[in-house]
Amino acid sequence: GAGWLWAGPQGCTISSLTSHKRNLTYLPYYQHSLPVAAIYIISYLFIFTLCMVGNSLVCFIVLKNSRMRTVTNLFILNLAISDLLVGIFCVPTTLVDNLITGWPFSNGICKMSGLVQGMSVSSSVFTLVAIAVDRFRCIIYPFKSKLSLLKALNTIAVIWVLAIIIMCPSAVMLTVVQIEDHYMVYNDNQSLAYPLYSCYEAWPNSEMRKVYTTVLFAHIYVAPLILIMVMYGRIGVKLYRSSGPVSKHRVENHECCSAAVSRRKVKVIKMLILVALLFMLSWLPLWTLMLFTDYTKLDDDQIDLLTGYIFPSAHWLAFSNSSVNPIIYGYFNENFKRGFQAAFKFQVCSEEIGGIWRTTPWMIQTQLLQPPWNGSAPYSQRLPNYCW
Repeated sequence: GAGWLWAGPQGCTISSLTSHKRNLTYLPYYQHSLPVAAIYIISYLFIFTLCMVGNSLVCFIVLKNSRMRTVTNLFILNLAISDLLVGIFCVPTTLVDNLITGWPFSNGICKMSGLVQGMSVSSSVFTLVAIAVDRFRCIIYPFKSKLSLLKALNTIAVIWVLAIIIMCPSAVMLTVVQIEDHYMVYNDNQSLAYPLYSCYEAWPNSEMRKVYTTVLFAHIYVAPLILIMVMYGRIGVKLYRSSGPVSKHRVENHECCSAAVSRRKVKVIKMLILVALLFMLSWLPLWTLMLFTDYTKLDDDQIDLLTGYIFPSAHWLAFSNSSVNPIIYGYFNENFKRGFQAAFKFQVCSEEIGGIWRTTPWMIQTQLLQPPWNGSAPYSQRLPNYCW
């Protein structure tokens, strides 16, 4: 395997046949039987399709509808782009690496794949933090000045710069080398043997690799997770304790409005908890395995088990986070529901019953939670923007 992101330890003992003359080790070209390989292919193809379709749809909605181009949605757009890169560069390469023995591509692809994969994952994590910060500012301090679109774009640029910087050491150390005295064979036919190549981080010593893995773990998992949990926790407490004062300004005679706001608060709290939990659960197994393999000496059987079954499962779980993000930030977000309707020219109408307009829940949220576009409304109508 190549790079910190999808590399498992190199197990050069799977079904090996040793020559008594030169002590050569022959490995099967395909690591798994057909049923196991089919399960891997179907599983990875599922999250790949979900990732590509879901994140492409999020990008389309934001770019198609000009009213969707808000600060929060810019961050969500960047998250969707990062997740698309995860789907394009991480999922296929990891699948191939899990199915066959050795590295089938060039040294340049080895370095570029590792860099792009690490960048996309880092950008996704940092963007999740940026979204949490933006929502924290909007909900905890609703009357303070909002983040401008220009500052949001600058933040996105900083996110990508940080992602490049933190992954540069991996790209420098990644290289393709031929494993001495190891060959790949088809159907145990030693007459059809091919040299075995591996793409991995060739650190001068194991201690440097341990330090780098630990730094990545701290900066791409622990620190972001702590920030996300703290800010979303504060947001949840704020929304839970809030009495929904906006309903007193605009809809005193409409009891349905306060009920809609209450339902919305509960939905937001659930979504925030889901975001933090899925991020933590999706990436924890893979990070645990990477730290475990760096800090533990493993025998051949343990290496075979890790590379053959445990690492592929951990990678699938980690990459699935990029597939479910569009569901969380799209389906559970009323703004994206309306954006989807506007993008595809679906018309949502209000019903007039007995001369009284019945307002749909999403219209209530639009009226209550979005400030006037021209900023000319009287003070009593200038309500806090909860960025939802």
